[in-house]
Amino acid sequence: MAWFTPDFNRFFIDLAPNNNKEWFDANRKRYEQSVKEPFEAFVAEVIKQVAKVDPKVNITPREAIFRINRDVRFSKDKAPYKSRMSAVVAAGGRKDHSTGGIYFELGPENVAFYGGQYMPEKEQLQGIREHIAANLARFKKLRTAKAFVDRFEGIQGERNKIVPKEFKEAALKEPLIANKQFYFMAELPPSTVSDPKLVQILLDHYKAMKPMNDFLAEGIRRG
Repeated sequence: MAWFTPDFNRFFIDLAPNNNKEWFDANRKRYEQSVKEPFEAFVAEVIKQVAKVDPKVNITPREAIFRINRDVRFSKDKAPYKSRMSAVVAAGGRKDHSTGGIYFELGPENVAFYGGQYMPEKEQLQGIREHIAANLARFKKLRTAKAFVDRFEGIQGERNKIVPKEFKEAALKEPLIANKQFYFMAELPPSTVSDPKLVQILLDHYKAMKPMNDFLAEGIRRG
């Protein structure tokens, strides 16, 4: 049986032209029944399955799930609600991305899975680069592994135009060391939301990203 009915995506499609508190309040029961409650149950199952792979993951759905409310304080777009549901399943939950885990979004645009390090701090970035420089062959093996390449679009992120001098030699062999971010993603069709095998699909992506997640986390601990 599917985790979500077609009304999960339909709710967000209907919300798009009606993104205001009045409409949301009038449709709150629908949101809770078609979106919030099944998403919490789905995340609980994801946590359970991920914990079998990584016992350090011992969190509740509340610690993993992001609110549907947008932070509009510094945004020109004042629409109060997001167009998808999202969560991070990792040892530190949604508040700590440094330990590695899987971030996922479900909505009418796509089903998306993300891993890696999106916004490492200065010291963390230094540690990741040092770790790559000291383990060039291992890093290449991880990023070219079949399970990783089959599911993700490669490591992405902004790059420094000028590589710090201590990494110039390593950058000749591994240009990705110039990255300021090290993240990767997979996008699946929005119909995947209603796939009965959605937990397994997510878990397959998690297992494929975990070796790279672990490598980057090692670099952060080194930093």
